[in-house]
Amino acid sequence: MRTPEAPTVAAAYANAVISNGAAPEGDAPDPAGAGDGDARGQEDADARGQEGADVRGQQGAGVRADARVYEGGAWASSAERLPFSEVRRVWDRVLGPTEQPHTGLRIGYALQPSALHVLGHLVLTCTSLAEAAAQAVRYLPLVSEAGALRLERGARRSRLVYRPSVPEGAMHPQQVEAVVAASVTAARWIAGRRWAPAAVAFTHARIGDLAPYERILRCPVSFGAERNTVTVATPELDLVRGPGDPELAALHRAHADRLLSGLAAPVTVRQRVRGWLDQAPLDRVGPEDVQEALHLSERTLRRLLREEGTCWSDLLDAARHDRARRLLASTDRTLERIAHELGLSGAPAFVRAFTRWEGTTPGSYRRGLTAP
Repeated sequence: MRTPEAPTVAAAYANAVISNGAAPEGDAPDPAGAGDGDARGQEDADARGQEGADVRGQQGAGVRADARVYEGGAWASSAERLPFSEVRRVWDRVLGPTEQPHTGLRIGYALQPSALHVLGHLVLTCTSLAEAAAQAVRYLPLVSEAGALRLERGARRSRLVYRPSVPEGAMHPQQVEAVVAASVTAARWIAGRRWAPAAVAFTHARIGDLAPYERILRCPVSFGAERNTVTVATPELDLVRGPGDPELAALHRAHADRLLSGLAAPVTVRQRVRGWLDQAPLDRVGPEDVQEALHLSERTLRRLLREEGTCWSDLLDAARHDRARRLLASTDRTLERIAHELGLSGAPAFVRAFTRWEGTTPGSYRRGLTAP
């Protein structure tokens, strides 16, 4: 089982992004039927006009043309999870080289419950924003282990805090904006599409104009803050919004708890690098290649590997060892050719390395595999 993105959720989310590649085409979704009776006001009309502009052109076409990449396999499996690097790859395709501002914000705005899998269904059974926040805090790992939510209650104001858990710089700021905007959208499923928090804050600098942030979130928005937060008046948080369905909620919670208990431990950076090296061409690979694939800076990669008791050269050496054994066992390639495929200078260097690894020469190892 791979981590850390849930495949059903990741696939639904990625395919929604790929198919839309854009802002919503109308009002923010109100799947709970909890509209507040003023769904067609001027403010919503303005939002439809401003946020309905499709992110098309070269970026959108490229993403939609790649949609088939995210169909089938681990993306469609309910028994596997995807590494964060795969999900980040989707975002890189969606944002494109220009990294168009407000894309993540609009994706969060257009969120549908199905994109959150069982968590989305749980939120729809909640009778208050406090109850929905509690479910999100507990079950967010079913959606993503790239970050964590925490609810901080105060007498007058409370804050939902989002903290990325991946290495610094690995998560694009627009991914954070999508999470925060999605939190506001999910609250509107319960409180009505015109609901707005008291304030929203992001740790990163503003990306593009301020107006789209204020139109979508409908509250003061600040940047360069210490934490990513959605601030809500505590009485609003606790206000009961509807009768709810306790039996259905209990069924969803039981299912979510089963899924939660089956999650694998997070994959270490060492495991991610080794997994990447297993598929890489070892004759022309360097640390800069894996840094790009895992979205880590050289300094961060070196630090994380050191904290896990290893380093790039040790992992590359182990990958060469494994690759050498496979090639000796499954092919009749010469030692010189294998040496070059491993990124070694020639057959003598390969013999020295293999003898260090196995205590015997490559030729003896190969003969032993075919001995009766």
